[in-house]
Amino acid sequence: MLDVLGLEPDDEVVYRALLGRPDSTATQLADPVDLPRAHTDKALSRLVGWGLVTRSADERYTAAPPAMALGALISQRRDGLRTAERALVTLAEEHRAAMTGTSISDLIEVITGADAIRHRFLQVQQAARTQVRSFITAPFVALPPDENTAEPVAIDRGVHFRAVLDRDVLAEPGIIDDAIDSLRNGVELRVADRLPMKLVLADADLGLVPLAVTPAGEPGAALLHRSGLLDALDALFETVWNNAHPLDLSDTGGETDRIVEAGETGPTDLDRKILALLLAGLTDLTAATRLGLSPRTLHRRLRHLMDLAGVRTRMQLGAHAVRNGWTQPL
Repeated sequence: MLDVLGLEPDDEVVYRALLGRPDSTATQLADPVDLPRAHTDKALSRLVGWGLVTRSADERYTAAPPAMALGALISQRRDGLRTAERALVTLAEEHRAAMTGTSISDLIEVITGADAIRHRFLQVQQAARTQVRSFITAPFVALPPDENTAEPVAIDRGVHFRAVLDRDVLAEPGIIDDAIDSLRNGVELRVADRLPMKLVLADADLGLVPLAVTPAGEPGAALLHRSGLLDALDALFETVWNNAHPLDLSDTGGETDRIVEAGETGPTDLDRKILALLLAGLTDLTAATRLGLSPRTLHRRLRHLMDLAGVRTRMQLGAHAVRNGWTQPL
């Protein structure tokens, strides 16, 4: 756990042992730490150097209070990260200046193989300072959305994520649960009927787009640096984003099957959830599964809503629902 602060595994073992055994000698620590004596001595020396342990004149060791000692280390690490971030900005600007006038081969890097694409996909997100934008389509070549470990880390440091999902992706197993988690974490999601490609953009500096499969059967991708081509992809994303439908999955938990009740004069909570999912782009079967309904019950509720709205088609029902606030989250 403390390795993120620069401590080695032996250091943490010895420090934890000393927390409950103040004024211990290295010999007295032999049993609780279960380490070779040479390892214990080296760990104690490092801990003293870190200021996590004090050593008396008679070679007895005491752990400093964690809130004080570790708090100081954490503050140092934060200061170091801020310095590194400032250096990153400077280096990035130097890199952009150096790239001016370079050849096409310097602006486009071809990547081959799923493992290499996965590595670059994570790196692009790690390099982002303000925002990551993406087109998400199936099948998932590098890794599925729920295995994107770089996203939560980037969100924690303030990077804003926006993604457009191809409508067919919503039928992929587990994608709805993953979308709900992303929405809760502040990711903005929209749905388009059809996306032209997979795409990941980090700020206005990097882009990752797929290439055709190689003759050997391996997937390929191109990593694009700042250029006119990257500017075009930037504009493409914003155009698709502005025309895509916002994905709203708020309050769409499971519901038990129920019949249409006589005398209903407006949409029920269940009806609102059905409309929210269908307007977000889910198929009837996917929406029914998400809500714990049978397809027959979902169709019955839709027929009832069409009667309430006085319309004949689903398109008319959708327009009526939006105009009358039937799709607002409860």
